[in-house]
Amino acid sequence: MLNYISESYKELKNHVTWTPWAEAQKLTVIVAVFSVLLALAVWGVDTVFSRIIGLYFEWIKS
Repeated sequence: MLNYISESYKELKNHVTWTPWAEAQKLTVIVAVFSVLLALAVWGVDTVFSRIIGLYFEWIKS
């Protein structure tokens, strides 16, 4: 187990290329914006379908 942890640390330290801090911040903002936009789109579709189903059941009840 200790050997695995030691090799993993060496791999991260020597063989992984990390994104520069400024680029990571920029990409984080982009992901956050698209996440909010996707959440709003899902909320909008859910609201529309909910109203359509509500109208359908009111129509059937009448």
